[in-house]
Amino acid sequence: MTRGSAKTKGYGFDAIRSMDYVIVLCDDLEKMRAFYTDLFGFHIEDEEPDNSVWFRVGTLFFGLRLRGRPYDGPKVLDESAAIQLSFRVPPADVDIAYQTLEDKGIDVIEKPTNQDWCHRTLFFKDPENNVIEIYADIHPRDTAPVPSKLHQLAE
Repeated sequence: MTRGSAKTKGYGFDAIRSMDYVIVLCDDLEKMRAFYTDLFGFHIEDEEPDNSVWFRVGTLFFGLRLRGRPYDGPKVLDESAAIQLSFRVPPADVDIAYQTLEDKGIDVIEKPTNQDWCHRTLFFKDPENNVIEIYADIHPRDTAPVPSKLHQLAE
């Protein structure tokens, strides 16, 4: 096998060991910046005015970048989500996050729920309709008594 081929261990895609950053493309950078700093309390690590803002979330850089490069494509329809972001918290914090959303008048897609895949989840959207999941790992005895079948593979 030649160096760089898809089947060679340790080169190219097979060498990936972590994800370092995620960028969410935005149409209203200031609105998104305010949402993630005010609600989540994320501290700004770096910022390029009128272009991007960067937060550190654990070991990951989380960026918001104004849509505008030729390959960014058009704005996602208002009813559609472009991505889902999932943030892990301790189990009790799912309900605390829910109460915070309620207090701030932010619409919730799905209230705190013990899922059959050993997660307690809460779903809502950011200002540009990206789905946000706050979740906690839970013990199997705390999962839903009847499988939801929400995450089944199509047959």
